[in-house]
Amino acid sequence: MKLDQLKPMVEALLMVADQPLTIEQLAELFEEYERPGRPLFRDVLQQLQADYEGRGIELIEVASGWRIQARTEYANRIARLWQERPQRYSRALLETLALIAYRQPVTRGDIEEIRGVSVSSSIMKTLLEREWVRIVGYRDVPGRPAMYATTRQFLDYFNLKSLDQMPTLTEIRDLGEEIKAQQQAEIAEEEARMLAAQEEKRRQMMAQALAEGELDDTEEDPSDYGDEQGNSESGTGYSENSDSVSRDSKNSDSGQADNVTAAESAADDEDTLSFADLSQRLDERLNALDQAEASHNDEAENDKPQVLVQDLPPTPDDEY
Repeated sequence: MKLDQLKPMVEALLMVADQPLTIEQLAELFEEYERPGRPLFRDVLQQLQADYEGRGIELIEVASGWRIQARTEYANRIARLWQERPQRYSRALLETLALIAYRQPVTRGDIEEIRGVSVSSSIMKTLLEREWVRIVGYRDVPGRPAMYATTRQFLDYFNLKSLDQMPTLTEIRDLGEEIKAQQQAEIAEEEARMLAAQEEKRRQMMAQALAEGELDDTEEDPSDYGDEQGNSESGTGYSENSDSVSRDSKNSDSGQADNVTAAESAADDEDTLSFADLSQRLDERLNALDQAEASHNDEAENDKPQVLVQDLPPTPDDEY
């Protein structure tokens, strides 16, 4: 069988297989008279590896054989296909598994001596049920404790072909420092983002407060009313009382002009004032407007002609 004919067959077999396949297992799937040699299988597997470069899947060799799988950098996206969340393991279980992997064969007492705490029976049960560790013998000491070691399933799960591919302790220490630095950078970035959001919200609140204050000045400015009264007086020749109203309006206009000037200065100082200072200034402006309006109403009441008792018409009782 030629290489071009064998290549798509091997690819299809590895794609549908539910477990890694060795070259011997692949060869047994062919009839004896057409069974390719081991070197031809090796060439096919190497070509498939090259074909998958830069794609979403890859062909790797693990302890149990060859398998086609998705690349690890897309694991977070692929996990969203399933409703069930991946099982999370405790720190104690991972520490126990690491000690078995790096110091195998090891007994439960050795693990407890290194960790300084007792090993839970549920942890050992979980590791045995997942077939990540197995009992390889018993130590010849009183009590004959069981000795544990890792399995092929452990290597397959972590994409390892042999224990030699496990990272050294120095690499693990460097990786831990790198992860810690990355986490600190992410925390600092998140804090900076939150502070920027708070600052933007504060600026929006100040701008909204200034806009509402200017809108109130525009709607309730007595100067506009005074100008209209002045124009009417020039066209119709009102009496001296109208002139006094006009003077009152002008005085009110000057007061409002001072308030507007204060509002403009507050707007200029928006970048330097805090939100508490701005709120205090807005309260002072509103109090000034209320006082001006109250003063205007009092003057209007004083300008009304006073009616004396003798000017009133006689009541029916007075006639008799």
